[in-house]
Amino acid sequence: MRVLLDTHVFLWWVWDAPKLSAKARKRITGADSECLLSLASIWEMSIKVSLGKLKVDRPLERFIPEQLSANGFKPLEISFRSVVSVNTLPFHHKDPFDRLLVAQALEEKIPIVSADPVFTRYGVKRIW
Repeated sequence: MRVLLDTHVFLWWVWDAPKLSAKARKRITGADSECLLSLASIWEMSIKVSLGKLKVDRPLERFIPEQLSANGFKPLEISFRSVVSVNTLPFHHKDPFDRLLVAQALEEKIPIVSADPVFTRYGVKRIW
């Protein structure tokens, strides 16, 4: 099953944070799981690192590819259709990165692994 990882889920997985739910861990490690990390999440992390709101132990341009490879995760490109479909989404969520993740999940017809319950208001299946 293909799943889209929310930015915090990716980081909590990498850092083995106890905040990550058992159900999320099980889905990420499932034999049939294909975990995707949106380029929107990478963009979000890049902004947060530049603002000092996120600390990683090495340059982001090394951290992200190393973690994708080490964990068998794949990047999810941002399509034109996903970007423009954001304008049709209701404003349940104000965060532009999360809105783009919703659009991608809807377009790809895949669930999101996330602690954020707002995703379900968009009709996206949320695994938590």
